[in-house]
Amino acid sequence: MAKAKAKATTKKKSYVLVGTGGRSSMYTEAMCKEHKDVAVLKAFCDTNQTRMDFYNNRLKNEYGIKPVPTYKAEEFDKMIAEQKPDKVIVTSMDRTHHKYICRAMELGCDVVSEKPMTVDDEKCQQIIDTVKKTGKDLVVTFNYRYSPRNTKIKEVIKSGLIGDINSVHFEWVLDTHHGADYFRRWHRDKRNSGGLMVHKSTHHFDLVNWWIDSFPKTVFAMGDLMYYGKANAEKRGITRFYSRARNSKIAAKDPFALKVTKKDETLLGLYYNAEHEDGYYRDQNVFGDGISIEDNVGVLVRYENKAILTYSLNAHSPWEGYRVMFNGTKGRLEYTVVETSYISGDHEDFNQPGMRELQNDTKNMVPEILFRPHWGKPQEITYEQGCKGGHGGGDVRLLKDIFDGVGKDPLGHAAGYIDGAKSILIGISANKSMATGMPVNVKDVVKF
Repeated sequence: MAKAKAKATTKKKSYVLVGTGGRSSMYTEAMCKEHKDVAVLKAFCDTNQTRMDFYNNRLKNEYGIKPVPTYKAEEFDKMIAEQKPDKVIVTSMDRTHHKYICRAMELGCDVVSEKPMTVDDEKCQQIIDTVKKTGKDLVVTFNYRYSPRNTKIKEVIKSGLIGDINSVHFEWVLDTHHGADYFRRWHRDKRNSGGLMVHKSTHHFDLVNWWIDSFPKTVFAMGDLMYYGKANAEKRGITRFYSRARNSKIAAKDPFALKVTKKDETLLGLYYNAEHEDGYYRDQNVFGDGISIEDNVGVLVRYENKAILTYSLNAHSPWEGYRVMFNGTKGRLEYTVVETSYISGDHEDFNQPGMRELQNDTKNMVPEILFRPHWGKPQEITYEQGCKGGHGGGDVRLLKDIFDGVGKDPLGHAAGYIDGAKSILIGISANKSMATGMPVNVKDVVKF
């Protein structure tokens, strides 16, 4: 009599999460729902106990999961020793990423890090050296790669339809809903975020690196704070200011102010109710003092394959999205994306007058992907939308790779530390160029 085959079982991997701000919810929810069969959350670590308690209450009330142990930031080593996780998920403030990435690897853990991998060249070099020393794995979560529309661009370029790519123009616009949000949070201090060139544009630089499969060689940039900030507001005739929106009569009439109500449970739980611990205000005035990041930037990049990227960022546009133009030896690929305005931790996507009408209007601009051959009629390129979700459906696919493992991936969606470094090195080099007025040789910035 044949013996029955034992049923295959998949051992769950254990995770701890460092940094319980708004972005961390994506990973927490994934481990409690879609990927609970393969992943288990063992602990939270943060500087703020109130935020960790908020997520533990959510585990209990929304998912029926027993609250997990919490550790303050200075207890990170203790957490690793007691919980013995397989992997550490890092979603803390950008300038602290390197600290937890490197220490986790030194203590024997693999790491999953939110983008950007870090904010400057010194911290980037530390991560590179630690990966080489420990041999541990570091995944950087570039969810934009996984979006079906961005995947389609990769497929089209790889097919050879437009030939060799000679130049790329990437125009990114953040609207006055989402764009303004970076100027009222911790991101407004360049020491924390590296500015939008590192914190935000790392998405776009990574896409171009991935799309054209080349390494950035030389970077030159110009930019400034030209719209947000007190000095700019005064030039436009604004005379009444406030430090934060909460309980301010002036802010009540300001369309740029973050107005939090009792319905905004996440913003209240993570920030308003946590202020007494660290004094961090989520609703600062975008036209206040203390802003050291740029809101308008132009970047020129030469790649090793000789392709040229021109990149522009504007953080106070009436609509949100991006336009990318690829000029190849067989024609031109034009790509336009209109995105939904978003504020981290806020479930009310449209809290400004006319915002929904603007979004609906811009959706009718042009075909999303259009190939114009040198000879012949333009060709609209379609793709399967796939499942819904954040970042154009990219979050769902990214989380599957993180928790279920990377399967067949001929386009190379999964990103490691080299990809993480390549993307931020353009932003870091752009910051250096803006500071000096000179072009920057990328390979002089860090050593691989």
